[in-house]
Amino acid sequence: MYALFEEAGKFMAGRILSEAEASAQVELDSGKRVKVKAAAMLLKFEKPAPASLLSEAAVLSQSIELELAYEFASDEEFGFADLAKDYFSDGAGTVQQVAALLRLHEAPHYFRRGGKGRYRKAPAEIVQQALLAIEKKKQVQAQIEAWSAELVAGTCPEPIREQLYKILFRPDKNTPEYKAVVEASKASQTAPLDLLQKAGAIASAWDFHWQRFLFDLFPKGTGFPALQAPAITDDLPLAPVQAFSIDDSHTTEIDDALSLQGLGSGTVTVGIHIAAPGLALTPGSAIDQLGRQRLSTVYMPGYKITMLPDSVVQAYTLIEGRDCTAVSLYVTFSEDTLEVQNTETRLERVPILVNLRHDQLDDRITREWLEGEDQSDHADVPVSRATLGFFWRLAQTLKARREVVRGKPESFNRPDYSFKLDRPSNDTPPTGEETVVIGTRKRGAPLDLMVAEAMILANSTWGQWMASVGVPGIYRSQASMAPGVKVRMGTKALPHAGIGVPSYAWSTSPLRRYTDLVNQWQIIACARHGATAALAAPFKPKDAELFSIISGFDAAYSAYNSVQSSMERYWTLRHVQQQGIEELEASLVKEMGGGVWLVRADSLPLMFSVMGAQGLMRGARVRVKLGEVDLMALDVHGTVTAHLDAPVATADQEADEAEEDEALAAGPLTIAVDLNDSTQSDGA
Repeated sequence: MYALFEEAGKFMAGRILSEAEASAQVELDSGKRVKVKAAAMLLKFEKPAPASLLSEAAVLSQSIELELAYEFASDEEFGFADLAKDYFSDGAGTVQQVAALLRLHEAPHYFRRGGKGRYRKAPAEIVQQALLAIEKKKQVQAQIEAWSAELVAGTCPEPIREQLYKILFRPDKNTPEYKAVVEASKASQTAPLDLLQKAGAIASAWDFHWQRFLFDLFPKGTGFPALQAPAITDDLPLAPVQAFSIDDSHTTEIDDALSLQGLGSGTVTVGIHIAAPGLALTPGSAIDQLGRQRLSTVYMPGYKITMLPDSVVQAYTLIEGRDCTAVSLYVTFSEDTLEVQNTETRLERVPILVNLRHDQLDDRITREWLEGEDQSDHADVPVSRATLGFFWRLAQTLKARREVVRGKPESFNRPDYSFKLDRPSNDTPPTGEETVVIGTRKRGAPLDLMVAEAMILANSTWGQWMASVGVPGIYRSQASMAPGVKVRMGTKALPHAGIGVPSYAWSTSPLRRYTDLVNQWQIIACARHGATAALAAPFKPKDAELFSIISGFDAAYSAYNSVQSSMERYWTLRHVQQQGIEELEASLVKEMGGGVWLVRADSLPLMFSVMGAQGLMRGARVRVKLGEVDLMALDVHGTVTAHLDAPVATADQEADEAEEDEALAAGPLTIAVDLNDSTQSDGA
């Protein structure tokens, strides 16, 4: 005697070995014995054998037309044997009964399950809806297959082209467009990026990276609505100074300038003058909302996307030859000891003598010239050597004092790199085909250090001042220099161990960073109201808006830095191609496993992986033969051809952590297309 029973949604058949009232023991064809409850037993039969029964019934079940079976079936609840008799004949045998059972089981849109082996016809309207859904699913699958075939043939269907970046980076894996890419990649055994490039969906590597950037961060484009910059209506005094700024030649958002009074008198006053859009813009205004959306200017080689419209920037920037409204911090020093004697903040108009450009002056305004060792007469520099020399001495002193607090000197072991694209204007995005020139600037160059130390002084002084009068600001802090302790943003004036100051509130770039504009509003309140500023400041203590701004800024700033790194990597690899560079000297940075090392090039801002460095130590210098550059993946590999120098021992934790961060950005581009995904449509 054999039995058919259902277990975990599957139908099984075997020989009954023993029977009891509630259960039976059944031996399957595999030899396995299972105990079956009587309630799970659907049918007892003498023949055919179980294996034959299920295989024959499965074939026969596909011959049952569901539409016809639906018509034959009773309107009341019925058993599978009843349907077999109605569909085949009154004498329907075991194979026919099991075929009916299998067909009923796989057609829930026609027949709903009742009790054991029992079914009921689904309402006609439900059947109709299900049939439409099934037909739609078939059509979607047919569309997937058609699009896949086009991709394999080298043509990109327009719907896939329109959703290209969504498919690659933020896909809905149930969409037919995504599934078509997966299916085509599998069918052609081609990586998705290569497949789409061959199909013409990607115009060029540069266009791919540029469009991906826009998709991620500027889906509505980078343009601004037409807005008029409000005028500063305050009747402000004119400062008795001649200020100068120091930026590179491409800077249009000139946020800061310096001035000096009293040189040679024993007491000098340094003026740090910051552009004052906060005197005209108000929180919640249309222009403020633009800044709040972008949060920062985005920089990349040969181009930038400003936080504010250029018309607004030009209304407040500290351009030479005019009296510009500024929030000024005056710090009085002993000329001899450079000890701070007094600080004062003023809202005023500041005459801007000149906008110095460090890329035009770095080779002349050197340490030797500033300290009198080089007596060259740079008559075309409109700021005196005595003034610049004082700022150089002050910068070195301020830096040394911070380093005492830090507990160790700041490391300037590696150069800063500059990128210049050979094109007539930087007003439009690059094409990716421009010739790129990569230059180097040693960190801590005199002009750089003068500006950096002045801004640190202002950000720290204003941060402490806001805290002293109970006005909240946006601060950057670092609890210690211990490994893994990161810089955080918050509303409390906490120490910044990495810089070596008691507090640090970004306040000196209000045209370029939204946090600085927010802090400027708070500083203006302090300047106007003093001890009662907390009552008048736009943002109050524990203001939820401040926390929201911090959260948004953190995310945006991180994303923008990532974009800058990617674009710089593109242009570095483009430089390698343009210059025909086949070998580089590099230092080992991190062992990646499997014989692979991550290295940093000595002469370019480039980290990449190499083979052939087994047995060497971190920091060792090697010569590397480069492989083919992949501009799509932003990747290049190399092979070590010579060991040059042994590693130099270092315990610089800051450098180690910086290298870890760089290593994260050095790998090839990753996309979200998973070729393990099923391409069968689920009707979604």
